[in-house]
Amino acid sequence: MIIVLDALNRDIFADIMRDVFALRARVFRDRLGWDVQVNEEGLEIDVFDGLDPAYVVSLDDEGRVVGTMRLLQTTGPHMMTDVFAELLDGEPALRDPQVWEATRFCIDTERLGRGAGRNTVSYVTSEIMVGAFEYAMQAGVTDAVAVIDPVMNRLMRRSGNAPYDYLGSAKPMGKVVAMAALMDASAERVASIREFAGIEGDVFGTEEEIRTMFTVTHPEVRKTATPVAPAGSASDAAQNPLVALAIYCRDQLQAARTDEEREAAQALVSEIARSVPKSVWSEIRNALPEHMTA
Repeated sequence: MIIVLDALNRDIFADIMRDVFALRARVFRDRLGWDVQVNEEGLEIDVFDGLDPAYVVSLDDEGRVVGTMRLLQTTGPHMMTDVFAELLDGEPALRDPQVWEATRFCIDTERLGRGAGRNTVSYVTSEIMVGAFEYAMQAGVTDAVAVIDPVMNRLMRRSGNAPYDYLGSAKPMGKVVAMAALMDASAERVASIREFAGIEGDVFGTEEEIRTMFTVTHPEVRKTATPVAPAGSASDAAQNPLVALAIYCRDQLQAARTDEEREAAQALVSEIARSVPKSVWSEIRNALPEHMTA
């Protein structure tokens, strides 16, 4: 089951978010030996986690976090530009409001089995990909870029999720060869991944389902949602996810360089207006420029 954690619900599901960072520490530091920053609480958190990304999270049948992927807009700082720039062979940094970067993908191989079927590494990998692309399409995103190695590249090709192109060229990085892969966020790609993994129906759980599953597994966590404060100034964004979302929409419009990019930013606002309850949209639009809410 998939839940997407973003600026709107991250505070409500803070305990799941904590488990995401703990899984990343176990995978990237403990299992892979990467040079990542893990805090005293055993959580792997980097500077890009402070830029309001979205997290696609898979929960197993017992409500435990077994996989995750981070999605971040490319109009601001992101790893492809600020960490892996040498892969681009001197080409300009990738900046497009309709292209997201996928990073920090990891699976809990200790809790998941091998082979096929639910609660296996293969199934959860595909489920996260389906959730990520379906969520991206709903947000008006057309493509995703990810830094992968040749092993992941082969696995993606076998699982109906082959990249359609690559940026720059493959280069040695540490113990592996890295390449920047491009994937379209399309219904055809999602259908291909679903067919490979045998995934049917809606992969997303409702907030109530997720909360019930997680609190059964973690009875110590709170069982009620954290109230959302009224929308205020931009300086309140860290405390108010609705304001953070409004600021994100505003920044997308300000970063637009062409009519197409401006239309994409406005389309994102329109989609949010259609997707959220009227009371939530009312609070969001209070922090948006007037011309974006007309």
